[in-house]
Amino acid sequence: MARISGVTVPADKQIWVALTYVFGIGPKSSKEILTQAKVELTERTKNLNDGEISRIQEIVNADYVVEGELQRVVSGNIKRLKDIKSYRGLRHAASLPSRGQRTKTNARTRRGKKSTVGGTAKKVASKT
Repeated sequence: MARISGVTVPADKQIWVALTYVFGIGPKSSKEILTQAKVELTERTKNLNDGEISRIQEIVNADYVVEGELQRVVSGNIKRLKDIKSYRGLRHAASLPSRGQRTKTNARTRRGKKSTVGGTAKKVASKT
């Protein structure tokens, strides 16, 4: 089992896919890292030797912001937007979509489970 930037990457997957398990590394940057490290893209993670893993680790540490450090940067950016009370910051603070999506019908992922607000109860028949 290989560990890259503190993440145990899956052993049975091809290395270019396994690298995407590290937060901050996508398919494109994964392939770039492997070309720099001179490692075959389709090689399985379990078949890599220690030298190849260390070359990959050195490239990731030198050129990429990943995992905890990247999460700190992102949360700092969001905090800054909230502090200066920009429109995007207000949307983040209110747990609403910040990139212009509609909220009348969709946005369930961001807003959470639907809660009905009244006006839908049946009227009780009254005696006359």
